[in-house]
Amino acid sequence: MKLIRASLCAVLLLSGLSPLAAQDMSASARRTTLTVSGEGTASAAPDMATLSSGVVSEAKTAREALDANSSAVAAVIEAIKAAGIEPRDISTSGFSVQPSYAPPKKDSGDAPRIVGYQVSNGVTVRVRDLSKLGDLLDQLVTKGANQIGGIAFDIAEPGKLEDAARVAAVKDARHQAEIIAEASGVRLVRVVSVSADGGARPMVRQFAAAPAMMKADSVPVEAGETLLRAGVTITYEIEPR
Repeated sequence: MKLIRASLCAVLLLSGLSPLAAQDMSASARRTTLTVSGEGTASAAPDMATLSSGVVSEAKTAREALDANSSAVAAVIEAIKAAGIEPRDISTSGFSVQPSYAPPKKDSGDAPRIVGYQVSNGVTVRVRDLSKLGDLLDQLVTKGANQIGGIAFDIAEPGKLEDAARVAAVKDARHQAEIIAEASGVRLVRVVSVSADGGARPMVRQFAAAPAMMKADSVPVEAGETLLRAGVTITYEIEPR
């Protein structure tokens, strides 16, 4: 009996919809839309860089290799600090001790034998003053770093650049929608929905470095330009002209 009463209530509620509400639902069902995607970019000169350096040492024993490596890495870290890099921007990025093997003679069937040990210790450095970068690279090599990885340039506070890329993406979407609407004989009524394609994505282009970033006399460095790209998808309601 309760189930029958609930069903009757539902029927009465549906039948009690006002004509205006029914018209709104009908209008929504008849709505014609146009969906476009826009892309925007914004660029600026980077103001910081991250680089990976390290020391690889080899010796007959693991102890000898470790002692030599520790001494060299200590000198490298001291050089980094002497360049004005703060302790918070210096971190160990990898440490390993591995045996070195001599390959067996061909067709001997012998197993490779250990002939020494290799110790590797990496240091990651964040450089917030790019005018120091070239001199720092020179000092790293001078003090014993024999491994230096790729240098990644970035922007310390990219918020404004990300906003500019998003604004450009919205303008691009609107421009495309206007062109399509004009060619199709319709007009844009209003925005129905907007979705952003995640956060602004960094992309790197290489350009000639600014003079202020080329003060390094020892190691030439080109910072290039950091490019952020953002995307949006916008749906417009349209109607005939």
